Formats: sequence, C-alpha cells, structure tokens
Amino acid sequence: MKIIVTDNYEELSDKAAEVMLAVVKADPSAVLGLATGTTPLGLYARLVRDRAENGTSYARVRTANLDEYKGLPKTHEQSYAYFMKKNLFDGLGIAPGQTNIEDGTAADEAAECARYDAVLETLPRDIQLLGLGSNGHIAFNEPGTPFGSGTHVVELAESTVKDNARLFADIAEVPRKAFTMGIRQIMQARRILILASGANKADAVYKMVCGPVTEAVPASVLQLHPCCTLIADKAAAAKL
Repeated sequence: MKIIVTDNYEELSDKAAEVMLAVVKADPSAVLGLATGTTPLGLYARLVRDRAENGTSYARVRTANLDEYKGLPKTHEQSYAYFMKKNLFDGLGIAPGQTNIEDGTAADEAAECARYDAVLETLPRDIQLLGLGSNGHIAFNEPGTPFGSGTHVVELAESTVKDNARLFADIAEVPRKAFTMGIRQIMQARRILILASGANKADAVYKMVCGPVTEAVPASVLQLHPCCTLIADKAAAAKL
C-alpha cells in the first residue's frame, strides 16, 4: 500500500484530485468507482473546478457508486444519488445514463442486489475511490462482513449511524439499512484510492495499515490489493 501523508485536508484533496485526473486524462472512457460522505467533497470540488477552467471532458466516463441508503428515493436530499448529482455529476456534465447506483426504494432486496452485481460485472473499475469509517468499514461493509461478499443489504452499525447523523436534522432520521457494493467487488478494481481525514479516523487508519488482515476491520483487506493508495492528513495518520 502506498501511503501519502498531507499536512491538512486541503492538501489531501489536492493530491486526490491529481490521482483521479490522471486516470481520466489517460483514458477518457474510464470507469470510476465513486464514494459519498464528507471526505471526498474537496476532491469533487477540485474536479468540477478543473473542468470549468481546463475543459477536461467526462463525456465518455462511466461511474459506479458504492452504496445507497435503503428507503430513500433518488430525489431525497440525503440520498447518495442526490449527493452525487449535486456535488459532482452536474458539475462534470456526466449524464444520468452514464452513472450507476443501487435503487434505495427497491422493494425486492435480493433482486436489486443481483441487478447491481450484474451491472458491476460489465463495469470493471479503473479506479475505486473509498472513504474510511471510524470502525474500519469501507462502503457500508461493516466489521464482520465476509471478504468474498457481493452487493448486499446491511444493518448499519451504531458508530456508522452516528458518523452520518451530522448530515441529517436528527439522528432519528438516519436510515438504519443500506445497499452496498461488496468487498469482493471493491477488490476487483484495478486501482484503489482511499482517503482518511481527521483524528477520529486515526485508530482505523492504524488498523487498516498495520494490523492483521481480518474481517473485523474490513479495510484491512486493502493490504492485499496490488495497487492501493492511502492519502491521509496528519491527524488521521497520527498513529502510523
């Protein structure tokens, strides 16, 4: 695992943008695996700014997102589909038909998981962007998730609910279940870029990088990926 430690979040976002832009410029039809949450917002803002200033084209790019809350329609302001449209897709001019995400309103969970598994089989990701949960989760693969997992529905850990509560008016509004890409599918990406910011991620970063490879810390599986880069600010990397 390649590790880049930055002084602060702004520098982290700059470095992450450099990595993502290099992928798109090398292959204008690249498949990007994307993530939500607050950590990638700086990266996404830089990609949008770069397109406005330099005209980088995303006309042929296709995307696949990691996860979506169960029960939230795409129009809900806290759905991940809405998040991506607002913070990235509109700014990059990526058409809805080029984007892929689980349907949070699907009535048949098994059928929706099978559908998304099939989508991912046709979209080998050139790079997969990840955030890191404070309990070591990647996407919504909580501790104990089998490394061989495909798309599935998960009951969110209380720590994850608390992490995400800042985005809702009240913690009671945070969905307790989500669809998520499985660990097996994350590991199929040709390259992985994982971002970590803040002191609350320091324990998870240490366990991911220095601890044993164990399903108790889902992110630890990234030690086995042949091309994984961690970009962490000093606070997140403090225990390395």
